[in-house]
Amino acid sequence: MESLSFYVGVTGNIISVLLYLSPLGTFRRIVKHRSTEEFESFPYISTLLSSTLWTYYGITKPGSYLVATVNGFGAVVQVIYLSLFLAFAPPRIKAKTAILAGILDVGFAVAAILVTHFAAPGDLRIDVIGFLCASLNIVMYGSPLAAMKTVVTTKSVEYMPFFLSLFMFLNGGIWTFYAVLVQDWFLGVPNAAGFLFGTIQLVLYAIYRRSKGSEQVSNDLEDAWQHEQLLPSSSPNVS
Repeated sequence: MESLSFYVGVTGNIISVLLYLSPLGTFRRIVKHRSTEEFESFPYISTLLSSTLWTYYGITKPGSYLVATVNGFGAVVQVIYLSLFLAFAPPRIKAKTAILAGILDVGFAVAAILVTHFAAPGDLRIDVIGFLCASLNIVMYGSPLAAMKTVVTTKSVEYMPFFLSLFMFLNGGIWTFYAVLVQDWFLGVPNAAGFLFGTIQLVLYAIYRRSKGSEQVSNDLEDAWQHEQLLPSSSPNVS
């Protein structure tokens, strides 16, 4: 069983890495144009918060190093994304991004880690940080509900590209399977929600992909990342 959970976890890591790297096109565009244009920074701020807390969870809970490694990688990637965003954002957006990142990614994350480390001993610490991580992930996985409503209303999948939906489906499914194998329900519940939402998105894609409103379906994955914010205006994560 341990061997199976290891290989499933490694597979989950690979899929999660692909999901973390999906905004690369966005930042190629930002660097090329030397402008953040109309892109939003909040998805990367929220993903950094989620990845940081999941890394802490993986380090704190014995045997969860696969969770820690992939989310540690995700946190580093989000720091790079945010650094590029700050480098090319106009002054007003730069200030707003810096303040929000400072509050959530530094202030809230550090406070959560310190409080749970010093005030919640042993298993209680794992439960508290696990509950916090799971809650963030459920909200993030549920954020594409607005995009799904748009698909049904417009009968177009333009703003719900196939590969992003597929990654959500695969990521949620593989980490749910892993959570069942290692009996980690904090990891399993939010990823089961992600698997469900990913399945619904793929079904909607199958229904509406050939509709008249979808003739100009976007293949630009970086735009998709922006239209589907990770938290309502959260990290895809990804756990």
